[in-house]
Amino acid sequence: MSIPTLPIPVNPALLKHAELRRQNAQNRIADTITRFAGSMPFVYVHMIWFTAWIALGVERYPYGLLTMIVSLEAIFLSTFVMISQNRADEKRQVLADNEWQKVQAEERQNDQLLSLSSQILALTEAIHAMASARTAADPGDPHSAPRNPSPSGPPQP
Repeated sequence: MSIPTLPIPVNPALLKHAELRRQNAQNRIADTITRFAGSMPFVYVHMIWFTAWIALGVERYPYGLLTMIVSLEAIFLSTFVMISQNRADEKRQVLADNEWQKVQAEERQNDQLLSLSSQILALTEAIHAMASARTAADPGDPHSAPRNPSPSGPPQP
């Protein structure tokens, strides 16, 4: 029976966040306790502990010391649950910040593409206007595009 480990994140922002968390001893301890407290070995240890406590007669009913120990444990475990929730919130915030940066970069790229498209359209219209003006000004010019090209080949009788 082993304590489950968290999968290695794929997202680069989460990898960086996980590395920053590992640098702090308090975070490592809290993460280890949270992983253990959220596992089946934790449940089995408590089942064995409570059974042994009662079966061996460590104290008499109503088990005041056991109740106090379990109450303290519940206080600490609820704190670790909140720490775990805070860690999950931090991860969500890291992802949201990373996504926002991507959206901003995509917005800048879209603005650049729209600007380039407008420039290409303006150049295309200018070239078309120049070609139309050239054709209208000199219809006999061999470099100008003919308006109605005649079919090639020998004349028809």
